Amino acid sequence: MERTRWIFIGILALVVAIIGVSIGIGWLTKNNNASAGGLELERPQAITVRVLTALPVEPWVRSAAEQFNASNPMLEGVPIQVEILAMDGLTALGRWDRNEFGALEAGVDVANLTSAQEAALDDFPTVWIPDSRYLVELANASYKERLGRDVFLTDGQYRARPIAISLFTWGIYESRAKVLEAKYGEVSWRTIHDAAIAKGGWPELGGDGGWGYFKLVVPNPNKNAGGLAAMVAAAGEYYGRTDIGVADFTDPAFQTWLKELMGSVTDFSSASAYTAEDFALFGYSVGDGGQLLESDLLQNMQGILNRWDDPLKLYYPRYVTWFEFPFTIWVGPETSALEKNAALEFQKFLLAEEQQKAALVYGLRPANPNVPVDAIPESLFVKWSDRGVEPVVPRSDAMRNPDRDVLLALLRWFELNVAN
Repeated sequence: MERTRWIFIGILALVVAIIGVSIGIGWLTKNNNASAGGLELERPQAITVRVLTALPVEPWVRSAAEQFNASNPMLEGVPIQVEILAMDGLTALGRWDRNEFGALEAGVDVANLTSAQEAALDDFPTVWIPDSRYLVELANASYKERLGRDVFLTDGQYRARPIAISLFTWGIYESRAKVLEAKYGEVSWRTIHDAAIAKGGWPELGGDGGWGYFKLVVPNPNKNAGGLAAMVAAAGEYYGRTDIGVADFTDPAFQTWLKELMGSVTDFSSASAYTAEDFALFGYSVGDGGQLLESDLLQNMQGILNRWDDPLKLYYPRYVTWFEFPFTIWVGPETSALEKNAALEFQKFLLAEEQQKAALVYGLRPANPNVPVDAIPESLFVKWSDRGVEPVVPRSDAMRNPDRDVLLALLRWFELNVAN
C-alpha cells in the first residue's frame, strides 16, 4: 500500500513538472516574439522582406537584393527573400501619413486578426529606405500621435541606420561654367540667381547669344525630395546659416529672391522624378546647370558626354544638404519577429564591404567608414575625378533637416508661386 502511494505521488509530481515547463516555454516564446514587435503563431515556409526604397539608391539596393536572394539566405531554418519597391521619399511619406500601407489601429489584438485583416498585411513594408532621416522622423511623429507609440526607432538593434550617403552639388555644362566663373568668380546660389535675372541673357554674362537665357535645373519638389533639399540649401546660403524656419521662408524679400531663382527652371510640369536623367537625355533644352544629387549626376556623366560633347563640371556648395538613406525597420505588430530579424540580415549584407564597394559604381558614398570612395577602379569617384569630384567634401556646412512646418510651407509656396 505504501509503495503504491509513493508511485502515485511520483507520477503526480512528474505531471506538474511537465505542465510547468510547458507554461514556461510558452511564456518565453510569447515574450521573445512580442519584444521583436510581432507574434509568431506558426513557423512560415518562407520569410519575405519588403523594402520600400528611395529612387536614388534603388538600382544599387535592387542589385544587392538579387545577390542576397541568390545566396539562398536562411533564418532559423526558414528561407529569406527580399522584394524591392521603388518610391520617392516624399511620396512614401504621404502614404505613411494617410496610412495607405494599412497599419493596424491601436489596441488591435494581432493574435485574433480576421482573414481579411491578415490578407491586407501581405504587402506591408518591412523596411523603408527614404532619402533622409528627417522623413523617418516625420512619419514616426505622425504614427506616434495616432497610435501612442514609436513605429521607427532611433536606438536599439532595429534603429534607423544609414546605408549610403550622397549630397547636393552643382553640375554645370563646362562651356557655361567657364562663363559663370569668369563673370562671378565662383558658382553659388547667388551666382545662379544673378545669372537667372540677367535681362540680356547669356550675352550679358559673357556667353554665346545662341544660348538664350540661363536655365536652372532642380528636381520637381512634388516628385522628388531633392527639390525641397535644393530650396533649403538656397535658403541656407541666402541667410548664411544652417537652420531655416518657417519665418525665413515666408519673408517677402526671400520669397521674391527665390521666385526669381526658381523662375529660371524651364518647365517643372513636364519634368520627371529622374531630373538628372532628363538632363542627360535632353541636354541644354532642360537647362544649363543646376543643383542635383551627386550620385545622380555621376551616374549620368557618361551619357551627357556621349550625347552633347560638353562635359559637366561639379562644384561643391558651402551649404550642403545630405541624404543618408537610412535603413528603417517597421517595429509594429504588422510584421513578424522573423521578418524584422530577416531585415537585419539584409541590412548587414548592404553594410558589408563588398556591397559598400558596389555602391561606388552608382556614385554613392559608403556608409561603412572602412570603405573609401576610391576603393575600386570602377568607382565613379575615380572615373570622374577630373570633372571636379571631391573624395572629401571641402568647407561644407550641413543644413539642418526641415521640420514638418517648414516642409509644408515650402510645398505650399511652390504650389502657389512656381508649379502653375
